[in-house]
Amino acid sequence: MLPVFDLTADQKKDFAAKLLDWFAANQRPLPWRETYDPYSVWISEIMLQQTQMERGVAYFTAWMKTFPTIASVASAGEEAVLKAWEGLGYYSRARNLHKAAKMIMRDFGGEFPRGAEAIRSLPGVGEYTAGAIAAIAFNAPEAAVDANVMRIFSRLCDVDVPLTHPGVKAFIADEVRALMAGSPPRLFAQALMELGALVCAKKPNCPACPLEAYCEASRLGTAEKRPKKKTTVTYTSLEMSTGIVMKDGRLFIQKRPPYGVWAGLWEFPGGCLEPGETPEQALVREVAEETELPVSIRDKVAVIRHSYTTCRVTMHAFFCNLLDAAKNPVLHAAVEGKWVLPGETANYAFPAGHRKLLEQLGWGKGREFP
Repeated sequence: MLPVFDLTADQKKDFAAKLLDWFAANQRPLPWRETYDPYSVWISEIMLQQTQMERGVAYFTAWMKTFPTIASVASAGEEAVLKAWEGLGYYSRARNLHKAAKMIMRDFGGEFPRGAEAIRSLPGVGEYTAGAIAAIAFNAPEAAVDANVMRIFSRLCDVDVPLTHPGVKAFIADEVRALMAGSPPRLFAQALMELGALVCAKKPNCPACPLEAYCEASRLGTAEKRPKKKTTVTYTSLEMSTGIVMKDGRLFIQKRPPYGVWAGLWEFPGGCLEPGETPEQALVREVAEETELPVSIRDKVAVIRHSYTTCRVTMHAFFCNLLDAAKNPVLHAAVEGKWVLPGETANYAFPAGHRKLLEQLGWGKGREFP
């Protein structure tokens, strides 16, 4: 059974006052807080999913220079949108932003929709994001329950079940709405998220918390144990080979289909090792299967390691000799192929592992942020 966070009316007012006073003194100067423009708030919320704040701010600043308006996103090609997103990962977020911008121009007259329900109709916008945009951009009394807010309330109420347990998120949303009453929703929502990021973090700093007097986990000494952990994610290890095939000073890249893993991104040909194969044998086979290009291995140039959501990839990268220069690639695993100069790779969006390879080789640079 979930606990009851039972505060009197005066205690609720004091709770909100302490939280808002703390936020006024400690909030970070984030660029989307300068105007609370709905477009800016929307972009920031999508970018900060699965992204650390410092990195998110850098990408947000660059994005707004490239796409200053909803109309500029809607009129851009997918390639340009993916390139601006390159390095943030979870590329479905960028594709959904692109679709949503077109929808806003078509269905909402170019104006960002008001109200959580209308906002939730946009591609890529779920319950939390809709609530956050409604509260922050439009000052609507909506509960924005992200991981930070979930963590705070797991401690305030000493919730002794994992946050994924049925009913926990709805319980927390109800508590947020009850405590928000009478406060500016924009400030209350951001204050909770900021408190979770800066004070009630994974390692809590209870003495610095303005809400410690209301925290059951602090009283019981269980703050370090909240939220209660769920089962650890099991990672799959993958070993792959990829090849840099050169022809007349240009290298071959191919574009993945618009579905599946790394949809719509560019890559070098290659794939997973089969049982008993060496990386070199796997690469010759994969290049032939994907492009019908006959190659031999010239040099091993790098071993790239990168972790994705559920797998850890070790990628062996090789320079390859093209054995028949007159042979044109026949694509079996991609929708488009190109021969490009090394420096031109900066114009294409690659998965993180391939981008690491390009950076290690000194190609594809030009970004002003990590």
